[in-house]
Amino acid sequence: MKTDGILFDLDGTLWDATEGITAVWNEVMQQRCPGVRPAITREEVLGCMGMLLPDIGRKLFPDEQPVLQQALVEQFCRDEQSLLARTGGTLYPRLEETLRTLHGRFPLFIVSNCQNGYIECFLQAHGLGRWFADTENAGRTGLPKAQNIALVVERHGLKAPVYVGDTALDGQSARQAGVPYIFARYGFGSTHDY
Repeated sequence: MKTDGILFDLDGTLWDATEGITAVWNEVMQQRCPGVRPAITREEVLGCMGMLLPDIGRKLFPDEQPVLQQALVEQFCRDEQSLLARTGGTLYPRLEETLRTLHGRFPLFIVSNCQNGYIECFLQAHGLGRWFADTENAGRTGLPKAQNIALVVERHGLKAPVYVGDTALDGQSARQAGVPYIFARYGFGSTHDY
């Protein structure tokens, strides 16, 4: 059966925004709670990509109360969106050309575990909104990636979609949604299950 839609993960699949995110997160920490922990590294940010926001708070601040974890992650999100909407991130090589080619053959979608508004930063900063038929994220629905993949598939009546991502979690989510997984080997993660 021919594919009738391509769903993409965002971070590590379409762009790399970790440099800006790392700077913003460290700025927030210095303003809100200096000395709580050492500076967050880019490697730690990479390790958080694709995680739900409460899980990021627990991972980065395991010794802090959930209220502080949540407050910091919420501030991270507000400040990173402000920055990324203006500056964007690093697009992977030939991304727009690839999207243009694929768009001519398939409807394209983005499904991410990100906060609401983050995908819009990507689309706004890089002018790529015209290539995507729809987007969905955990911040808007409160659902994990597998359920958001299933939502987009159902919403658009897709019969043979594929999901493109860069981590084992992406593959697991696609599998849970009943969608074949294409591994973006150049991204942030690794997996042998694709």
